[in-house]
Amino acid sequence: MPCVRCREDKPLDKRGWCVECENAYDGWVRRYAADILGAAGVGLVMVLFVGLGLPWLGLPHIVALGGIFAGAGSIAGLMKLNARRRRKQFLLEAFPRAYLPGKS
Repeated sequence: MPCVRCREDKPLDKRGWCVECENAYDGWVRRYAADILGAAGVGLVMVLFVGLGLPWLGLPHIVALGGIFAGAGSIAGLMKLNARRRRKQFLLEAFPRAYLPGKS
């Protein structure tokens, strides 16, 4: 089965990418390391409003612990969505001329 990105028959990982393409993506995605700031900010807001707001409204502290799980879940979900978006963006980016398969 060919690689999803370079279309060459090589050993693939679970995403369907060869080792060279996975390494190229790993280097490319490091330029977008600040993506975590948005996800962490949303998680922080969830913890603040749910974890601190519910006891302020009179609910028990045990119920407010759900804010921690809501914040962690939102961070994990947003990071997964970001990773999926960045992989699609990487696939749409043009290959450097030296990497075009089948070209001399």
